[in-house]
Amino acid sequence: MKTEVTTKTALDGRGQKRKAETTVRASNRTKKAAISYGEGDAEESASDLEETPKPKAKGRATKKVKVAETKVEAEVDEDGDTKVKTVKRKTKSKASKKETDLAPLQQRTVDTKLRVGAHVSIAGGVQHSISNVLQIGANAFALFLKSQRKWDNPPLEPENAALFIDGCKKHGIEVGDCCLPHGSYLVNLAHPEAARKKQAYDSFLDDLTRCHTLGIRLYNFHPGNSNATTREEGIRLIAEHINTAHKDPATGSVIPVLETMASLGNTIGGTFKDIAEIINHVDDKDRVGVCIDTCHVFAAGYDLRTPEAYAETMTKFDEVIGLKYLKALHMNDSKAPFNSNRDLHAQIGTGYLGLRAFHNIVNDERLHGLPMVLETPIDATDANGKKFEDKGVWAREIKILEQLVGMGVESDEFKKLESDLQEAGKQERARIGEQVERKKAKAKPTKGKGKAKSKKKVETEDEEDSED
Repeated sequence: MKTEVTTKTALDGRGQKRKAETTVRASNRTKKAAISYGEGDAEESASDLEETPKPKAKGRATKKVKVAETKVEAEVDEDGDTKVKTVKRKTKSKASKKETDLAPLQQRTVDTKLRVGAHVSIAGGVQHSISNVLQIGANAFALFLKSQRKWDNPPLEPENAALFIDGCKKHGIEVGDCCLPHGSYLVNLAHPEAARKKQAYDSFLDDLTRCHTLGIRLYNFHPGNSNATTREEGIRLIAEHINTAHKDPATGSVIPVLETMASLGNTIGGTFKDIAEIINHVDDKDRVGVCIDTCHVFAAGYDLRTPEAYAETMTKFDEVIGLKYLKALHMNDSKAPFNSNRDLHAQIGTGYLGLRAFHNIVNDERLHGLPMVLETPIDATDANGKKFEDKGVWAREIKILEQLVGMGVESDEFKKLESDLQEAGKQERARIGEQVERKKAKAKPTKGKGKAKSKKKVETEDEEDSED
């Protein structure tokens, strides 16, 4: 007969016991018994000893609790002698809910005219977003309130919410003015089918409720697409959902913010007219807003590159939608050329928009105080070929945008920065530019054969290209 005894012991940061679980296994019939003990009144369920998922990105703001496990195998031979073998197993870890300080890549700028930040991770709980904000020296931020790529999500934990609120207070983060959560990519508020309509609205409402719980005032989302209905009906349905959510006390005074989109076709939000028509159907116009994504509007045919082009685009926005509805901006350069309907984010100054477009934006005093959120790519590869997220990109871009305020475009400082950034993005611009030209060539009608077959859909953002 063979018997196995397995013991798990949880250790705190000082190596002291907090909890143990002992499992006894017999060769003929398995029996399990959970035994809890530890110092003080520490009590946890046995399931708490299981290993939590490791964060995907390097440098997450988590503390870990070690779990040591020892297995003792006792075997009785035919002569009645007992042989004991002890096997040590790999230490496991459990993430802590408490905020962990991360070494800042840049210090937050005090008394800046701008609120610039980036879309940060909430791995380990929404409260960990605060450490990620501080690490990059941000004065604004975006986050997902839950997994953006699945429908079923656990509810917001009260402890996590309390830690988030306390962290904001501790670090002087005015979350109502500088936070712009992003909605799920799955949600299409323009879908007419009853089951999918309810599924989309429930997720939308849940996010608004989470915002209210956390003290967040703005909530950004993609309007939707009219693949399954008419454009007019899709616009009406989006506004209907907003109106319904406004009437629910659980949403407080949270403002749904419509994001401008890059593509046309069945995508709703690729023109200022689309956004204006949604707002026209909203009853409480004090609780609806717009977020301009610089990459998206540029790809959709609204130019920002020169002072004249920028002024024209902003005048058009004011005339069609109204500047009073502008609540935030997504700050992204574009890997794809103007009016390409391609949603390909580039790092600031490296794309087809270029540094002058962002100089125009940050020096527009009407936009000072609005959250400006970077969604630029930060994927990098180290010397060993291993991929990682280089958050230093965001830390540098935040400082660049802040420094552009008041900087002359004819100054040597600006010209050098502009030149260096354009050189850094030269190859990628050329690569994407060639792709766009090839697609245009294929779309042209063939002489003598009438109109060419309709192009592949551009109504939704190309999944291979889309970055947000």
